[in-house]
Amino acid sequence: MKILVLNAGSSSLKFQLFAMPDLSVLASGMLEKIGEENGLATLSYIEKSGSRKKYELARPISDHRSGVQLMTELLQEKNVLIDVNELAGVGHRVVHGGEDFKKPVIVTDVVMDALKALIPLAPLHNPANITGIEASMRMVPGVPQVAVFDTAFHQSIPEHAYLYGLPYELYEKYRVRRYGFHGTSYSYVSRKAAEYLNCPPNELKSICLHLGNGASIAAIDCGKCVDTSMGLTPLEGLVMGTRSGDLDPAILFYLARETGMDLTDLDTLLNKKSGLKGICDNNDMRSIGRLAANGDLRAQLAIEIFCYRIKKYVGAYLAVLGSADCLVFTGGIGENDTNVRNKCLQGMEKLGISLDPQKNSCVTDNVLEIQGDGSSCKILVIPTNEELEIASQTLNLIA
Repeated sequence: MKILVLNAGSSSLKFQLFAMPDLSVLASGMLEKIGEENGLATLSYIEKSGSRKKYELARPISDHRSGVQLMTELLQEKNVLIDVNELAGVGHRVVHGGEDFKKPVIVTDVVMDALKALIPLAPLHNPANITGIEASMRMVPGVPQVAVFDTAFHQSIPEHAYLYGLPYELYEKYRVRRYGFHGTSYSYVSRKAAEYLNCPPNELKSICLHLGNGASIAAIDCGKCVDTSMGLTPLEGLVMGTRSGDLDPAILFYLARETGMDLTDLDTLLNKKSGLKGICDNNDMRSIGRLAANGDLRAQLAIEIFCYRIKKYVGAYLAVLGSADCLVFTGGIGENDTNVRNKCLQGMEKLGISLDPQKNSCVTDNVLEIQGDGSSCKILVIPTNEELEIASQTLNLIA
């Protein structure tokens, strides 16, 4: 039997197929430009001989239902999935579960209605996630569909940390509060950190940084999240690839008055034109790093701002936890950008955090320990695996 994991975006569908019970990866792929003229399907899979093969197919993919059908055909064509009846379950990433979902659930009509009701909280993400679930349910009827929520890991945050300083009735009527995101990533890396340190998860205090085009940080006390930087939406917190992160809300009123921007303009500005892109006209940290090394002042500034905001949050979460046993870097930037890791933690030696430059310069696919001899806090680089976490949670639920 096998577990399929789907992560549906507005015009894409990422998927991985896992073997049970060890959850080894049999195949992974991506369908891109769904609904456009130039669709693209890519597949990486393991043959019966054990060798890994790659395959690409350029063709229009009209919608997500067609995408799920194409994905299934490709998996069967390459003999990775002989029959859909081999599937024990399908796990789906769902960005926003609101307060309704504190753990993974098997999808029912009631669950689907609840997910649709949550669309106003995640209008960019949840509709695509729902579309992926619906397409999968049509393609493999009778196979358990499991929704795994980015927000679920953060449901342990206490009320004093998740409420904003707004009239309480806005929370009562509209559920305006901090939810947090990247929860499947935090669940995975915090557990891996505990395993690596040979420490029970319920005894470990950790600060985890998920740094990619979307970036956030979480304070985890004895296995439970007690605070996180993203809020009602993924816009709050750290400076990101195209998102502003924290700012004075009065800036929006000022810009509306002075420029005539409407709500749609402001939404686009903060979510798609700000962050690193807004500062240096580039939101790929690899490119920004190269530009900075060649003397580009805006690129240098973007990196400084990005790392400074992270350092502020690390300090804040040290205060929240009282102390930290470990600090974890993950995500595309966190796992690979040694310069960013160094800048984020510079000058924190008196707080018990110091990097070893030589260890920090290493890159590996495994857990990497990079703190200096005088650091009382372990500093780990742990490659995240959100698809594996979704597969694991799916398997645990259907079992």
